[in-house]
Amino acid sequence: MPLSFKERKKILQNVNTLDLTPVKIQTDEVDNENLVTIIYPKFKNEFAKKFIGAKLKSADFKIQLEKFGSAVWMNMDGNKKVQEIIQTVSSEFGDEIQPAVERVSKFIFQLYEQKLISFKELNR
Repeated sequence: MPLSFKERKKILQNVNTLDLTPVKIQTDEVDNENLVTIIYPKFKNEFAKKFIGAKLKSADFKIQLEKFGSAVWMNMDGNKKVQEIIQTVSSEFGDEIQPAVERVSKFIFQLYEQKLISFKELNR
């Protein structure tokens, strides 16, 4: 049985966020400049997808990430912990992404709040 929002929140309060493992739950496209566009459906309901979505220009929302967000997204492979992702993008961008711990952690939790990712530790 899936965890409730309250149960997830309690788990997240009791762990070191750097030890969490982000997992993508939405699809993406990567352009030739390695910039990511996250794609997620406007409707989850099949009826809405079929009848309302068919009338729209696109049945999906698209979020275009800049270079830092794209690097973080591409490093979320379901195995790397937040700390490892921070280390990877820090070595790639150096001072340009500092303070990396705060920036990357905040970005990852924004993705979680928008239901674009989850954490492996919550899916057990």
